[in-house]
Amino acid sequence: MEAKVSVPEIEIVEKVTLPARETSVIVVDMQNDFVKPEGKLYVPTAQKTVEPIRGLLEKARARGVRVFYTQDTHYEEDPEYSIWGEHVKYGTWGWRIIDELKPVEGRDIVVMKTRYDGFYGTPLEDLLKVYGVRNVVITGTVANICVLHTAGSAALRWYKVYVPMDSISALNDFDYYAALRQISFLYRGVIVRGSDGINFD
Repeated sequence: MEAKVSVPEIEIVEKVTLPARETSVIVVDMQNDFVKPEGKLYVPTAQKTVEPIRGLLEKARARGVRVFYTQDTHYEEDPEYSIWGEHVKYGTWGWRIIDELKPVEGRDIVVMKTRYDGFYGTPLEDLLKVYGVRNVVITGTVANICVLHTAGSAALRWYKVYVPMDSISALNDFDYYAALRQISFLYRGVIVRGSDGINFD
């Protein structure tokens, strides 16, 4: 089936300044299997997001902003393999977070998840509460899958969601813009044109 659709208008802001003590950055599934060309579920645009995410993390860490990573994690005979094939299997090279965005040991927090949603069956919500977080800046891949489900789950828990456009990636343009539209329209998230437009005080 072939159809042409127009993307409804998405409100985009150029700059935001967020309180460092009440904000966290969440890096969703920036793992070898998704980001690297030899990965099992390679997202071609994911590599372009690495530098924007890295720059954002540098700013965040300099201001004491807490950084979380989600790490998609699957095991032998995982039911999700019937959908996507075997990927990010625990302990493999593909499962590891890419070296360019390696978490800071003892500072950043890595949350392993077994489904698309970073909150489902994980301690993420409790950890955000422990650190007094009210705002989450969500980056990573895949835009309309794990990014969208994590953003939606955060919004449903009344966290304010911010998404820099240059810091998420999808398998195609339709999925990318559909995710931005849902985050903006349905979850009232704030879409920021670029990661350089996000600052912390």
